[in-house]
This record gives sequence, structure tokens and C-alpha cells, in this order.
Amino acid sequence: MVILDSDARALFAADITASLQRSPRELPSKYFYDALGSALFEAICQLPWYRITRSESALLATHAAEILSTYDGPLDLAELGCGSGNKLATLLEHGGASVLRVQLIDLSRAALEMAHSQVAPLVVEVVALAGTYEDGLAQVPANRDDRPLMMLFLGSNIGNFDRPSADALLSKIRRTLRPGDALLLGADLTKPAHDLLLAYDDPLQVTAAFNRNILRRINDELGGTFALDGFAHRACWNGRERRVEMHLVSTRRQAVRVAATGLDIAFESGESIWTESSYKYDPEEILAAGAAAGFGRGRQWIDHLARFALTRFDV
Repeated sequence: MVILDSDARALFAADITASLQRSPRELPSKYFYDALGSALFEAICQLPWYRITRSESALLATHAAEILSTYDGPLDLAELGCGSGNKLATLLEHGGASVLRVQLIDLSRAALEMAHSQVAPLVVEVVALAGTYEDGLAQVPANRDDRPLMMLFLGSNIGNFDRPSADALLSKIRRTLRPGDALLLGADLTKPAHDLLLAYDDPLQVTAAFNRNILRRINDELGGTFALDGFAHRACWNGRERRVEMHLVSTRRQAVRVAATGLDIAFESGESIWTESSYKYDPEEILAAGAAAGFGRGRQWIDHLARFALTRFDV
């Protein structure tokens, strides 16, 4: 496996400093995924209340041949936010296409290692980039040949962006691709608030541990002094914006320092840090977003029970 690495620690420190000084305070959800965070997220995917991964994997297994049906020769795949690589492996195993090279893009080295072990036996070559989506999109053209390429953006990762930012990212993906390429997009659909809140505030409190882990990471990597028991996990449904929000709420008045950046923060009791947004979509909204980004009309496969959609956009 070839790993192309960005200056991850410096970017981490800069992002954490800027985000914690916003009002309201924030932490970027992309930093959930260190080794422990990736393991916790894999546990979340097994929870009965979190249906995104199972639904998407079932759609991929059932419809892989249709998804890849337009390719009658060798092709390449690239996945933004590959995670463990399980879903990519499912597509490879059931698609029946001749995939020669896979490009894996993820901030987490642990995730890249898991994904490599999943897909390496199924393809000729794996290239991995430890970096952001933008880093990956910048590298994809340099790491491909003349074969068509399908970009995968799965797991409803698009939902972590507000709608203008999601539209901008789709446009950037479109500019990275060329005629004959395609994008396969996975997006969670709007559903009853009760179901959504159970998925993000599970009775076993695995998601709470996943949320707090970002504070542990700041402590370990940047010399932070966050008291993990001083912040409570909170998930709420914002119906107007159609998003689930995750927060870490200070349970008392407290002071925190991040030594690596010289940042000192005073928290009031009840003050929150906004750690993640998960926007939910309607099927036609997804198609419209792809068209606005410059793709052709998309083809969709929908799990109507779990309310999840895969959409293939061609270039």
C-alpha cells in the first residue's frame, strides 16, 4: 500500500484552535476518526438503532452489478472517506467488474489500514491517502490512468456538510471527474425524529463515547486538559434545517487549556460544543443537487424501510 500523507497534526491543531473560538463553539467531526474513534464508529455501525451502514451495504450487495453495469472493460474506483472498506469490498465482490486500481482517501490511518486489508485481495493496486476530501480530490487525477473511474462517497458523509458546502463539494467532485466517469453517492433520508435520535443517542451510550473521544484525542495529541466526565453527550433534531446535531455540553463551570496551541477556554455550565451535523435528504433533493453540480440525471436505489438512498451520477 502506498500512503500519501498530509501534514495532519498541524492541520488538526489549527482547526481545533479556530473551531473552539467560534460562537457557538465547534469541533470538526472529521477529527472523530483516530484509531479509537474509528473502532468506536465500527461499533456504532453494529447497533440496532443505527441502520445506515446495514441498509447501504444491503443495497450495494443487491445492486452492485447494476451500479457497475455500464462498464464493459477495466475501471478504477476511488472512495472519499473509505472507513473500514467494508462497503467498497461489498461492491467489488458483487459487482462483477474488472477493477484494477482503488484509491482510498481517509483522515484516519487506522481506517486506511483496515480498508487496505479488505480490498487489496480484490484488486491489482491500492493507493491510499491520509488526508481530507480536498487532499484526495487533488491527488486523484495524478493517480489514475485512461480507464474510467467511479468515485464513491458513501455512508451519508455528505450529510456532515451544510447544504451550501455539500453543493460545493459535489461541484468539486464533478470537476475532478471526466467524461465516462461516475459518482456513487450514499445519503440518509428524512425519517421520524424518534428513529433519528435513537441512532445518534443510543441506549448503550456507544455514540456518547464516540463523541467524547474527540476530547480525549485533543488531550493526548495537543496537550488538552478536557475532563471527559465534565461534558455530556447530547443529540437533538433540528426540524427546520432537517439535521441531527451532536453536542458536548459542559456539566459545570470549568477552564480548559490546549497546551500545543496556547488556547485557554472558560466554559460555563450548560455551554456546548457543536461536534457534528447530520443532514437528511429527500430523494428528489439528491437528484437536484447532482444536476446543479453538473452531473447528468441520477439513477437511484432506495431502501424505503430504512430510508436510505444510493444514487449514481454519470459524467
